[in-house]
Amino acid sequence: MARGRSPGYEDQREMILSRAAQLFALRGYTATSMNEVAEACGLSKPTLYHYFRDKYSLLVNIAEGHVSRLEALVDEVAREALAPEPRVRELIHRFVEEYAGAQHAHRVLTEDVRFLDDADRARVLDKERRLVESFAQAIGELRPELAAAAMTKPLTMLLFGMINWMFTWLRPEGGLNHAAMAPVVADLFFGGIPAVRPPGAGADTEAAH
Repeated sequence: MARGRSPGYEDQREMILSRAAQLFALRGYTATSMNEVAEACGLSKPTLYHYFRDKYSLLVNIAEGHVSRLEALVDEVAREALAPEPRVRELIHRFVEEYAGAQHAHRVLTEDVRFLDDADRARVLDKERRLVESFAQAIGELRPELAAAAMTKPLTMLLFGMINWMFTWLRPEGGLNHAAMAPVVADLFFGGIPAVRPPGAGADTEAAH
């Protein structure tokens, strides 16, 4: 009879993925060893191999897990049945706030996906394409003429350009955090610079008008 998993198995597994993502993000996937992952986790190598068979398995789980969590956010927002603009705004907010706790995993996804084999990379990229399609569909419903001109995907990619690279400059210890930046990104996307309000000034600004 197969031995069941311990109650803390999933928590331990997520801890390992988090520490591995941090090492991969800071040192690079190829420069990080399983010895270093085990040390960062406070585990022996045999214990680490109980959870993941090799470093490649860590990479697959980090990249695919990050995209899968974003897919889950898209599904949650879809169930709210929002109108197109509020839907895109909510998606932006959810994604930006998700990145606040997933900066290392996101860096691994953007920089190390090239180390995945063809089948694994195709699966991850397919998930990413579905994320783009979800945003593009909402934009198309808001502006049908843009959908007719095949502009919704380019606009989505421009939006993702703002969101996806925030990890390169936005620091948790800085004056702005991800929660403050989410509405700024949404305002900038929908209205350009004239629509951007300083964080925390939205209600006062609207009242003044």
